[in-house]
Amino acid sequence: MATGDVEVVYDGGDWNVSDVRIDHGSRTLAVACNIEGYNDVPGFHLDADRELQPLPEPDLPDGVLSWRSFGSDGESIAAAVSTPTENTNVYVTERDIGETERWTNAATAGIPKETFRAPELVRFDSFDGLEVSAFLTVPTAADGDGDRGPFPVVVDIHGGPERQARPSFSVLHQYFLAQGYAVFEPNVRGSSGYGREYINLDNAEKRMNAVADVAAGVEWLADRPAVDRDRVVAYGRSYGGYMVLAALTEYPDLWAAGVDIAGVSNLVTLLENTGEWRREHREAEYGSLENEALLDDISPINSVENVHAPLCVLHGANDSRVPVGEAEQIARAASEHVPVTKLVFENEGHHINKVENRITAYGTVVKFLDEHV
Repeated sequence: MATGDVEVVYDGGDWNVSDVRIDHGSRTLAVACNIEGYNDVPGFHLDADRELQPLPEPDLPDGVLSWRSFGSDGESIAAAVSTPTENTNVYVTERDIGETERWTNAATAGIPKETFRAPELVRFDSFDGLEVSAFLTVPTAADGDGDRGPFPVVVDIHGGPERQARPSFSVLHQYFLAQGYAVFEPNVRGSSGYGREYINLDNAEKRMNAVADVAAGVEWLADRPAVDRDRVVAYGRSYGGYMVLAALTEYPDLWAAGVDIAGVSNLVTLLENTGEWRREHREAEYGSLENEALLDDISPINSVENVHAPLCVLHGANDSRVPVGEAEQIARAASEHVPVTKLVFENEGHHINKVENRITAYGTVVKFLDEHV
């Protein structure tokens, strides 16, 4: 602290360090690295010579870590971990030996755990040679039981834009899988988890390159025997909803249907109407209102005539991040030439939180897909 000199004691190699926890009493450093969505969790002990000595790796399941805390003596570490087929559970590791005990058995609402499906981590090349990571899950167990397809597929594009699709438990994905839909989650350029350069590859005038990544992912899916090329659905929430609309307008022939939840249809009206606390950092991502021509060029509402696929639009009336006008204008414009299902929840905001509304929302989505896909 006296000199301000900085020393890197652990850099995660090629991957992002996503979490650091320190127990000063036991001189323990617990780290989490994000390796293509999965967490690696090395630990270290600071010895008397101020050198970091590695600790045994904890025996945690492959998935996503959400929090950790130290025991009162620092000799045990609790961690909450979610996997694609296990809801979040708590595991406690003995620091010096790595032995881990599972402490909880999270409920699954009576649904047998063996019915849950796990994804395959895959990669594909985009239009410019950029390698894109993705997760593909099909409604068939690894041991080959049941129908082998080909299945319709929901291409779930994450929001953010700086978020990342990760292998944690998703009630919604398991619901889609139980209804006979495969799920494909591409981490297109602009996603977090792959370094600083990657996260900035979609800024402003580069926005459509991320949409092109989605199209490249669909082309890659076309060669998978488990996937029905003619029944591909664009699905996304928030910024993911924007990506759905952009994909429908930029690559209209790829899609059998689109599902836009709390999505952005016009970047100009979004920046004009979103909360003031969000405007500045959203402009850094999408472009400034001072360059309205760019925003117009990458706003799906201005190419809505290109939409060929039926569209389902869901939104909360009290959404301050993405005002409900974004849903109203795209539903109104698209309904002039394609079937549109619109559902606005008067008692919800940016997220659909109430259980009864979630049942209605996702039941509506599956009914819409069953009708059109």
